Amino acid sequence: MQIVKRNGKLVEFESEKIVDAIIKAMAETEEGIDEDLALSIADEIEDEFADVDVIPTVETVQDRIEILLAYNKRFDVSKKYILYRNKRNKLREQGWNMTDLQRDIYEKKYRFNNERFDEFLERVSGGNEPIKKAIKDREFMPAGRVLAGRGLDKTGKKITLSNCHVMPKVEDNIESIFDTAKYLARTYSYGGGCGLNISNLRPKGAKVNNAANTTTGAVSFMELFSLVTSLIGSKGRRGALMLNMDVNHPDIREFIDVKNDLTKITTANISVNIDDKFMKAVENDEEYELYFYVDATGEEISKKVEAKDLFKKLAKNNWSVAEPGILYTNRINSWHLMSEDKTFEFVGVNPCAEEPLPAHGSCNLASINLSSFVERPFEDDAEFNYERFKKLVKNGVIYLNEILDENMNLYPLKEQSDVAKDLRQIGLGIMGLADMFIKLGIRYGSDESIKLTHKIGKTMINEALRTSAYLAKENGPFPRYNRDAILKSPFILANADKDVFDLIAKYGLRNSQLLTIAPTGTISNLANCSNGIEPLFQISYIRKSESLYEEDTYYTVFTPIAKEYMEKYGIYKEEDLPDYFVTTSNLNYKDRLKLQSAWQNYIDASISSTINLANEATVEDVCDIYMTAWKLGLKGITIYRDGCARSGILITDKPKSRLDRIDELKEEMDDLIRDEFWENPDICPVCGGKMSHVGGCLECEACGYSPCSI
Repeated sequence: MQIVKRNGKLVEFESEKIVDAIIKAMAETEEGIDEDLALSIADEIEDEFADVDVIPTVETVQDRIEILLAYNKRFDVSKKYILYRNKRNKLREQGWNMTDLQRDIYEKKYRFNNERFDEFLERVSGGNEPIKKAIKDREFMPAGRVLAGRGLDKTGKKITLSNCHVMPKVEDNIESIFDTAKYLARTYSYGGGCGLNISNLRPKGAKVNNAANTTTGAVSFMELFSLVTSLIGSKGRRGALMLNMDVNHPDIREFIDVKNDLTKITTANISVNIDDKFMKAVENDEEYELYFYVDATGEEISKKVEAKDLFKKLAKNNWSVAEPGILYTNRINSWHLMSEDKTFEFVGVNPCAEEPLPAHGSCNLASINLSSFVERPFEDDAEFNYERFKKLVKNGVIYLNEILDENMNLYPLKEQSDVAKDLRQIGLGIMGLADMFIKLGIRYGSDESIKLTHKIGKTMINEALRTSAYLAKENGPFPRYNRDAILKSPFILANADKDVFDLIAKYGLRNSQLLTIAPTGTISNLANCSNGIEPLFQISYIRKSESLYEEDTYYTVFTPIAKEYMEKYGIYKEEDLPDYFVTTSNLNYKDRLKLQSAWQNYIDASISSTINLANEATVEDVCDIYMTAWKLGLKGITIYRDGCARSGILITDKPKSRLDRIDELKEEMDDLIRDEFWENPDICPVCGGKMSHVGGCLECEACGYSPCSI
């Protein structure tokens, strides 16, 4: 038996949906749930429409449900069901119950040409029914590129669905340098962010065979790439760029210092690639060699430095200006699905550093809201629903493979499309972690939270691997699949359950990359949950309201999870909240690092997350974080000290009042906007909350506003 949906599609009749809808209505009545009645109504409807020639519509079936409820004298349920239908109709038209900020994000970033909410869901889900429901229920959210761009190719727009791209390493010649600038511009014009490793450019003072005697060095070309990033954008958003350099490059000190000038490289993040050899030299207080060989001239440039001095310089600069970030290359290269494939090489990371990628590599992203899987939240018997979670992991992997296939003709460069076909990299992630802990009554960073992380992480990676193996059975493994190398991967050997390992051995994998944890500032705001794996930044913030009278008024606004708890238990003061309402201000950074390390065990890509430090934190604290992160097996670390000199890493031409003036954004306002950010770097221009750095991006943890969100 089939049924006609509102969009005209024919789908199989599912009596379980009728039962669920009736039970939901019954649950809101005094008489309560009568499961037998719900089942009998569903069976009667199925029998009734099975014998008719005309395929029934959804509305026809719903009308019949109302009649049968009344016939069985459950007028109370019939009334609730009618209200439920009306609510669903409103939802289809207008969308989630949204705050002003959420509606502004939805309408200005993701809604296309005044489409109805059900049309928006249909577009971004591609008709994938489980995913459509998960988005509607705020359990799952594709990344911004998908929300903003999917389906628009049918209108003639060229918008990539990939959030992240990495360029090939810049080669040490003028042609490669300016070709790279061209590739960056083209990628930005399609909506993608880029990563670029400049370690192959010869150092300052090296000989050149042209009109100049010596080169200006690798760092001098950073301004070129930053300029391209600032010039090319989409929908009022400038391009996002990550520039990184190996720690053994002779220009590394100049690279580290480049952000000390707040007027330079304003549209790029920077990170240093650090190997184990350097970290061991720091640990043992040894010298470390900076070395570069110039292929064109045969010149060798070498000098010894005290590893601890260079390490401290890194820490001091991060303490002062929040950059550079750190990437631990040995861990990056050894802990992923293709680590034993000697033909594969990572060359850089995306702007938020959660995606190590090969040359021309890219990735499609989506995140699961962990907090939505807590049953009986805030109660003593609250628990995480693993079965529902596994289903969504499965559906998420399937969905991202659909996105990947659809995106093949939407890459800015042919080389990017070729790599995507060969490697089929996807990035399923999570958000709402802090909210989940609170709903379960678990303190973020506690032993209990780490134990739970291991259980959820193990579940997630095994379900993702299992789904990818079954997709390989149906469609074949990714073209560059090397069975022997994959089965020897330490990541696979450590994480795959026996049945999953056997599936991989038999069918292969459809994807060379599966899981990542990206910054989710904007989409977590839409999902009404906490950002990524970040702890809460604060419980409440002060919002200014422009008064009709002589003075402005100020009032306290609580974060959604705090507001939900306080309303449930009749609490009015922040200090009356339980001690598991942890924020960055009272969370020990070592507990924070341990939790991130626990997650990294199960993530084959990487994690974008920021350690927020109080203003009084010291350079030694930063050194300790770097060393601890390395020992714990993190792939990278980003630190932001409250009140440091740099207001932002990515500066975009956003007006101060995004809600009121976003449509008035003009190029001539750039200088004014930048001045406003620098003048008041700690205040969110939307809600008045504090700004912090999350995954390298400036973001308000209270409301989710970010000038660099994708």
